[in-house]
Amino acid sequence: MSKFLRIMFYEYSRHVLRKRFIFALLSVPLLIGLSMAISILAAVLSINNSPLGYVDQSGLLAHPVQLAPSTDFLTPRVDMIPYPTEGEARAALDQSLIQAYYVLKSDYLTTSDASLVFLKEPDSSITNQFLDFLRANLLASQPAAIVKRITEGTEFTIQSLDNQRSTSSSQWYNILVPIVAGVLFIIVILTSGGYLLRAVVEEKENRTIEIIVTSVSPGQLMAGKIVGNIGVGLTQILVWMLFIGLTILIGKSHFQWIQQLQISGNYVLLMILALVPAFVMVAALMAAIGSTTTETREAEQISGLFSLPITIPYVLMMPIITNPNSPLSLFLSFFPLTAPVTLTLRAAFTEIPLWQESLNLLVLFLCAAGAVWLAVRTFRLGMLRYGKRISWREIFNLAG
Repeated sequence: MSKFLRIMFYEYSRHVLRKRFIFALLSVPLLIGLSMAISILAAVLSINNSPLGYVDQSGLLAHPVQLAPSTDFLTPRVDMIPYPTEGEARAALDQSLIQAYYVLKSDYLTTSDASLVFLKEPDSSITNQFLDFLRANLLASQPAAIVKRITEGTEFTIQSLDNQRSTSSSQWYNILVPIVAGVLFIIVILTSGGYLLRAVVEEKENRTIEIIVTSVSPGQLMAGKIVGNIGVGLTQILVWMLFIGLTILIGKSHFQWIQQLQISGNYVLLMILALVPAFVMVAALMAAIGSTTTETREAEQISGLFSLPITIPYVLMMPIITNPNSPLSLFLSFFPLTAPVTLTLRAAFTEIPLWQESLNLLVLFLCAAGAVWLAVRTFRLGMLRYGKRISWREIFNLAG
């Protein structure tokens, strides 16, 4: 047990304490944060907050109802300035006192005939404010319930037959949770599995294994390496989740949709239970590949094939979301390499039966155990072979 722990701590520390790992660990959230900051700054700077003018020939806006201040700091309310004549509005536009002006014709209430005059076309968020301004004045004499019904429009809610899941057309942001979880899962699995693969191949190339195997068994060595690399992956996830949590806390005060994100404890538990065995499985398979190859470059080329099946659920995202209980969704849930991402997508849009969740997780745990067993067998056969590739037939003949 002490040898296993030593190997585990060595594998963990040799990666986590590297400057390259720390730089990669922190650069991802920093780059994302910098990109978001630049995007927000560009959006703020691109919006012209100059007033809008209007010429009302219909009398609708003789006593205008003003809009409430905006709660979105990216699109603050612009002032609406009335002008008696089109000439005065045009003069204000030429002097850049306003960015554009609307002309409501005398028969506007019957024909909705209006025109927009500008030198540079305003942003759609600005013109939408004037449309909201018109709508508020058209409905000024109506009861509050009718005003709310018309201004907010129709919202469609999709309800599952078992009443366990529901989502509305305005809650588009809830799809971000499974997408972000799946992306983190793929990044962590491929990077941490890659660490293990390179470590096995390098130790074979520099003949370090000759010394290691004199004091530990292949099982202890493989188990320590796999668990150590799981720790590396969990470190990445915890740091990135901390960054996401801080982003949510900061964004809640500025973006209302962040306050309405739905993340249940059962959903988080399902993600963890699916992540751990999948992580072990891919790491063990990477170690097995490293044991069968003779060069790091060759091993990395073969291991790159893992990225294709893992990302299949994203290619088929729309069929999975629209029909999460279809045969395709079920198949991808039970296939080990696509199961973790598919499960997170399905669980966000339907209530997965308990027997399916249990069977999916059982398959993942069995595949993880089988992958570890295969990695140990492969390593035992190939640990002292240098310059010679091991065939899969030899591996399974040894297992037989």
